[in-house]
Amino acid sequence: MERELQTLVARLSAHRVLSRKDPMVRRALTDDLFYNALSERLAACGLEFVEHPYADHVTLRIRREFEQPVFGSDDAWLSNNLELKRDQIALLVVLWALLILPKRQRQIERQTELERLRQSEMFAEAKPIPTAAELGINVAEATLLADFGERLGGRTRIKNFGLPVLSRLGFIERRDGRIYEGPLLDLVLDYKRMAERILNGTLSELFGGAANDADDELPPPANDDDAPSDVELDADAGSADEFAANDAGGAPHDVADAPRHDD
Repeated sequence: MERELQTLVARLSAHRVLSRKDPMVRRALTDDLFYNALSERLAACGLEFVEHPYADHVTLRIRREFEQPVFGSDDAWLSNNLELKRDQIALLVVLWALLILPKRQRQIERQTELERLRQSEMFAEAKPIPTAAELGINVAEATLLADFGERLGGRTRIKNFGLPVLSRLGFIERRDGRIYEGPLLDLVLDYKRMAERILNGTLSELFGGAANDADDELPPPANDDDAPSDVELDADAGSADEFAANDAGGAPHDVADAPRHDD
């Protein structure tokens, strides 16, 4: 087991994210002994293993007690260590809202329907949560530029700088003029903290009056209170400026452990 632990930690550190379907990741999600040993190994380095049953990937994060020595410097706080600009951070929040919120809504609805069917079938089998690829949620780049271009630094800046940077970092994928969820996007924000206030708070100025109308349609957390965040927005501050990206070993921060489930 020692060799497997070393390999998994090294791979997570090198690749930042791994698929939940990866054999070693599956073992960490299903084998309590292996998971505990992994947690102890990471804790010794100030890191934590994070995953969420609604996310397709797993990653690492810096433990909360080490945030200050890592990100704090005198009276200043490192806003992010991915060198993201303010407009790029705001763009990331917008894409999270456009891609992850509707995906989570459909996942919750699908799970609720499957659970209802299982209760009516004597030998029904549990089925995995639908993945992002199965749901196929995406946003047209032209629509994004038309709706938010003038408020996020201009269409040219978004197309030539914002989207390429977020794509390179693994937050999004761009195909045929459309934007899809990348491996890190669902590990970006604390869903429970952000979903209830992202439209009314952080993005209220961008969405305008539509924010209040859309608030009632937000999906509930549904055991999603511990979603890991590779880039975290301070929801209490209500400002895109308050993002803190934590890329030390691909490690997100400021979220408690999510429940461990296998796909």
